[in-house]
Amino acid sequence: MEIFGNINSVESMGLVDGPGIRYVVFMQGCNLRCKYCHNPETWDKGRKCEKITPRALIDKVKRFKSYYGKDGGITFSGGEPLLQPQFLVECLKLCMANSINTALDTAGVGLGKYDEILPLVDLVILDIKAVDEKDYQELTGKPMEYFNKFLEDCQKYHKKIWLRQVIVPNLNDSEENINQLAKFISKISNVKKVELLPYKTIGVHKYQDLGLNYRLDGVPDMDENRCKSLEIKLLEKINNSRI
Repeated sequence: MEIFGNINSVESMGLVDGPGIRYVVFMQGCNLRCKYCHNPETWDKGRKCEKITPRALIDKVKRFKSYYGKDGGITFSGGEPLLQPQFLVECLKLCMANSINTALDTAGVGLGKYDEILPLVDLVILDIKAVDEKDYQELTGKPMEYFNKFLEDCQKYHKKIWLRQVIVPNLNDSEENINQLAKFISKISNVKKVELLPYKTIGVHKYQDLGLNYRLDGVPDMDENRCKSLEIKLLEKINNSRI
C-alpha cells in the first residue's frame, strides 16, 4: 500500500528553519491549540491539502540540493510532523540515501514511532511551550507528558537539539519564567542553540478567516529588544549553571 503525506505548504528556500538554506515542508495536522499559534490552518488533519508520496516529495527536494551547501537541507515542520510518522520515516530514509541533511521542527506531541524517526534525523528543533505542567496545559490544551516522552527519546538517541520558546507580553516574559526555563534547559544534554522568539500578531487575520476565536486578542507584539535581552539573560543563566 502506497504511503501519502498531507502537506499544507512548502518553502523552497527557507532561512530560519534550521542551519543553512532549507526546503521546509509544513505538514498538516496538530493536536495542540496554542494560544499564540500563527498557523491555525494547519490544525485540522482532515483539511484539504496536497497529498504526496515520500518519493515524489524528495524528488522535488533533490532539485534544489545544489543550493543547500554543507549546512542546508530539508526541515519537516507543521502543524506537527510527528502526527504522520510513517510518511515521515519513509521521507527521512530517502533523505539519508541521498545525503540530504534533515531537521525536525516539532512541539514533540505525536503518535510515537520515535525509535524509527529519531535515528534518521540530524537535528531536532524543539518548541518548549512551557516548563510547568499547569502553564503548559493552559497554553496548549494538552498535558505535558507527551512532550516529556519525546524529549526523553531525544536524549536516548543523543540528538542535536535547538530549543525555542515564543515570548508573549504578560504571559511568559517574566524573570520567573526565564529562571524556570534556564533550570529546565540546564538538565538537557546536546543542546546546540537556544532562542527566544518574540510573539507576533501576524497570524490573527487567519483566525477571522477560519471563524475561530483568537484567545490573545488585544495582546501587542513582543518588543524585540526586550525579547533579545531576556534571551541573553537566559543564556547567561544556563552557562553559569554548567560551570
